[in-house]
Amino acid sequence: MATTDRYPVTQKYLMTRSQALNFPVGFFQGNFKRNDVYGIVIDIPMPNNVLTTMVCFINGAANLYFNNGGEYTGASQKYRNLVQAAHNLVANAGVLLQKGEKTTMFDLPRGKSHYVFLLTKGGVYKIEFRPGLIPETEPEKRAVYVLYQRVLNELRSCQLKDAAEARKNR
Repeated sequence: MATTDRYPVTQKYLMTRSQALNFPVGFFQGNFKRNDVYGIVIDIPMPNNVLTTMVCFINGAANLYFNNGGEYTGASQKYRNLVQAAHNLVANAGVLLQKGEKTTMFDLPRGKSHYVFLLTKGGVYKIEFRPGLIPETEPEKRAVYVLYQRVLNELRSCQLKDAAEARKNR
């Protein structure tokens, strides 16, 4: 495992995260304008040196990738609630564009900050979130934070359903 300032990461994780950050808009049907958000990549630090990256697209796809090389993918093909939550997040993330900084540097977060990357035809925009410290004067950030927590909750619910199904089928 290679190490960056804080989080140990695998090559697989870095490649998968890079692919998500560079995912082409042409994959999706629709007439996207320059600043329409079609995808969102969120780096979420967790306890015990775990870094989770959640990737959501406008079509409702939602996947999790972990710095140790693990992943949870494919749930959107089975669970409608997840598709709706992920689509809702991406469809509403455009309110953050004016708060974002256009970037081509995709560094990993340090400390407890969450990095949110908005994918548009016009480039990628980065916004830093500090959970628990999002002021009431930033309702856009608060709204998007709530939406991505909803997606995380749906993903967790899907994981639990998959695990229960796997136990039942043994």
